Amino acid sequence: MTDASAGLDWTRAAPEDATGPGPWIEVAFGADDLVHIRETGTPDNVVTTTRRKWDAFVLGVRAGEFDHFVEGPGDGRGACDPAPAP
Repeated sequence: MTDASAGLDWTRAAPEDATGPGPWIEVAFGADDLVHIRETGTPDNVVTTTRRKWDAFVLGVRAGEFDHFVEGPGDGRGACDPAPAP
């Protein structure tokens, strides 16, 4: 089995002033019209998708289609965060 992510130029999605190991998401665009995605904590676990699907995802992010995953209903908590204990 060959490593499809070998030789790719990975770009880290982290703030410019970020320090430490993360974890961060990294993206690499292959010459084969594929987009490779991995997390810095597990760099051998690579998810691959097509450029067309990646572009649709990016458009959705820019349009705010996924904001509900990180914004709670007016309380500043993320949608996936557990409610505080009573």
